[in-house]
Amino acid sequence: MAMYTQLEQRGMPQPPVNVSTLRKMKAEGEAIACLTAYDASFAQLVDIAGCDLVLVGDSLGMVIQGHDTTVPVTVNDIVYHTRAVARGLRRAFLVADMPFMSYANPDQALESAVRLMQDGGAMMVKLEGGDGQIEIVEHLARHDIPICSHLGLKPQSVHKIGGFKVQGRDNDKASEMVQTARRLQDAGSDIVLLECVPSEVGDAITNELDVPVIGIGAGPSVDGQILVLYDILDITQGRTPRFVHNFQQDYNAPLDALQAYVKAVKDRSYPAPEHCFS
Repeated sequence: MAMYTQLEQRGMPQPPVNVSTLRKMKAEGEAIACLTAYDASFAQLVDIAGCDLVLVGDSLGMVIQGHDTTVPVTVNDIVYHTRAVARGLRRAFLVADMPFMSYANPDQALESAVRLMQDGGAMMVKLEGGDGQIEIVEHLARHDIPICSHLGLKPQSVHKIGGFKVQGRDNDKASEMVQTARRLQDAGSDIVLLECVPSEVGDAITNELDVPVIGIGAGPSVDGQILVLYDILDITQGRTPRFVHNFQQDYNAPLDALQAYVKAVKDRSYPAPEHCFS
């Protein structure tokens, strides 16, 4: 008798992605394709397109709610959208963002993570931070909560760092980021996400770590790529970041564009040099 009869009943050709799957992909050099999603309909398309990981990002504060930053997003917001996205997924691994000030201390972090997983259906939580979050990561890891740590440009800190700009450009900052990534891994992080860093920093951190490194504007050498869904489908109006490519421009249907994105990540034609920072 099969252990996972519910998966057979769902008629799945492939088992759902989990932390072990992602580590195996890193070890075997298979690029990990990731996207954000915020509702069940888009989640279903992203899943069918073959994405390995879906993030319910606090970017919803900007693309869904219309704020200028991610700071106003609440745990309730993320729970609501994660629950919706979970209903649209079958194979992809579901990660939920921990919003601004929802993990100011270990106990609050645990409470927020439990809500995102129990009420929202997330399989992993993502938090922004560096050395200041080591204690938080250790606390969550002790409770067997899967963790993605976010380094580089941290949108929740945009008011502190003075805008959305590339991080780790000077040697000292780059070296410090590599060391911090290592400490976060050793503290219990299962994935490290790098945003807006020079390609060589992405390369150095990917080589340093045993866990998968997912990049957004972090160059071609990382283990996987993630973009905001609305950016690649040409929904976002106005100026988009350098690392964004509009995959919708060559296709009529969103599903075709999403499949093109997954293929480009897998064959490493994305990101191209024009999407990277030096």
